[in-house]
Amino acid sequence: MTATPAARPETAKQQWAGGLMMFGAVMLMICGVLDIFRGIMGIAQDNVFVTTNGYVFQYDLTGWGWIHVVLGAVAFVVSLGLFQAATWARVGGVVIAGFIILANFLSMPYYPLWSIVAIAISGFVIWALCVVQTERPSAGFR
Repeated sequence: MTATPAARPETAKQQWAGGLMMFGAVMLMICGVLDIFRGIMGIAQDNVFVTTNGYVFQYDLTGWGWIHVVLGAVAFVVSLGLFQAATWARVGGVVIAGFIILANFLSMPYYPLWSIVAIAISGFVIWALCVVQTERPSAGFR
């Protein structure tokens, strides 16, 4: 006869980790949706964005809008996976948040304040997804 180990109650540390995962999922979803809207603005009407002369990075805003739409859509899908606490979603969340940071850095001359805010939000997402440890120790270790 085998005995099943008694279920251990979740510790405060594990609850904190679950909260961080949800924080990362919600913030990535918000960042993704706003990135989709930002991309649509770039595709629909280029004159919404401020253009600065003499900046190192200069892009076609319509093409850049499509990049933001794709990044936003991928971020939204990955955030749905984060709500299920999937490992692939954690890795994908860190990767897509890194790409969002890079894209917002490169589009800083066109929309400077929002680019800085999006970089900060994506940085918090990366932090939240990297700090979480969802694996529980096996029953043999205490």
